[in-house]
Amino acid sequence: MTQTADAIIIGTGVIGAATAFEMAKLGWKTLSIDRNSQAGHGSTAGSCAIIRMHYSTLDGTAFAWEGYHYWRDWADYLEAHDPNGLAQFREVGCLVMKTEQNGHLVKHMEHSRTLACPFEGWGPDEIRRRLPIYDLTGYHPPKRMEDSGFGEPGGGGDLRGGVFWPTSGYVTDPALSAQNLIHAAGAKGAGVMLGATVTGILSEGGRRVKGVALADGAQVHAPVVVNVGGPASSKINGMAGVTGDMTISTRALRQEVVHVPAPEGFDFERDGMVVSDSDIACYCRPEHGNNILIGSEDPPCDPHQWVENDTDYDRDFTDQWKLQAMRYGQRVPSLGIPSAMRGVVDLYDASDDWIPIYDKSALPGFYMACGTSGNQYKNAPIAGKMMAALIEYCEGGADHDTEPLQFRLPYIDRVIDVGFYSRKREINEESSFSVLG
Repeated sequence: MTQTADAIIIGTGVIGAATAFEMAKLGWKTLSIDRNSQAGHGSTAGSCAIIRMHYSTLDGTAFAWEGYHYWRDWADYLEAHDPNGLAQFREVGCLVMKTEQNGHLVKHMEHSRTLACPFEGWGPDEIRRRLPIYDLTGYHPPKRMEDSGFGEPGGGGDLRGGVFWPTSGYVTDPALSAQNLIHAAGAKGAGVMLGATVTGILSEGGRRVKGVALADGAQVHAPVVVNVGGPASSKINGMAGVTGDMTISTRALRQEVVHVPAPEGFDFERDGMVVSDSDIACYCRPEHGNNILIGSEDPPCDPHQWVENDTDYDRDFTDQWKLQAMRYGQRVPSLGIPSAMRGVVDLYDASDDWIPIYDKSALPGFYMACGTSGNQYKNAPIAGKMMAALIEYCEGGADHDTEPLQFRLPYIDRVIDVGFYSRKREINEESSFSVLG
């Protein structure tokens, strides 16, 4: 017998799981399908899970500020006790260095001011007081290790300060957060099918989506299918034949994240914070065991490593690991760089302008939440809520392409135009075109 549902959600990463939860709360009989054996074990498991408020666009800032409140009230939001425990949000704050590259954060502070999102200006003395291991020498532009002048001061002088967003932080176990959401969705009647690979999107002659075909030959039928496939999203859109009217595309991008011990004498896990530093093109956050997690902010000198096959790619560390560690060592001269490489190699699902696609498609009933990796983990709960509202809006007969959904962010009581995330938008030149969003 062919299994049926009201809606199929492809992917049980944090955004797919949140979409299932939010649709289930509205009464949809959803079925989440994932090729992994456990929810959250795709790219979500490799996420740095940073919760931050600073974005280069007002809509992006509003979305992130709204999203913070769900992580703050995580247990209440889930509405269900998970016997496996809950993911923990550590509200350690986020310091962003003021640089010429980010316009000294004038735009970011203006957005936060508009939205009543708290922030503090920190001068060099306050940064050194809070992070005594830091040296504020300026190194811009970032260089590769083989370039002449690597490790030598740049021409712009020392950094002149930064902006601290106190409500930022990180989630200690991102995979568990997705599992919490799937459990909460199950308590509302949602189903889940793990270890099942989608190999085709079924339609009624291209007039309406009909369901999915699976690798074992089975089919699951539903009048709504939501592509939240992470790095596989472009492949799934291709299966559905919906790429023809998309002006924004997504691709899988390989990334390396570094884990190194904190310098001796400073408890970074207890006293550290999230730091974004475009001068050295690195961000960091505390990591369990008094380690420091270091990621790249994708400077122009580092080539992007796009991959064609999201299941078969190089999972070994490369010279990029050492480069990121060495760049961060410019900021923290006492940093010890171990010979054994530790960290994460995984994929982002990145769009052309690094702003996600939350939209319908040219195939009625087929929806997409794509291009979300790298900077959308923090937005997962509100993204799921918005996707549920968008699906109800379109399935109710509205044309989102011509009259985009106006969606109210409930915590901050602000209405946003969901057309901002359209698959048919022009590239947003206000984007940072990086993981920073």
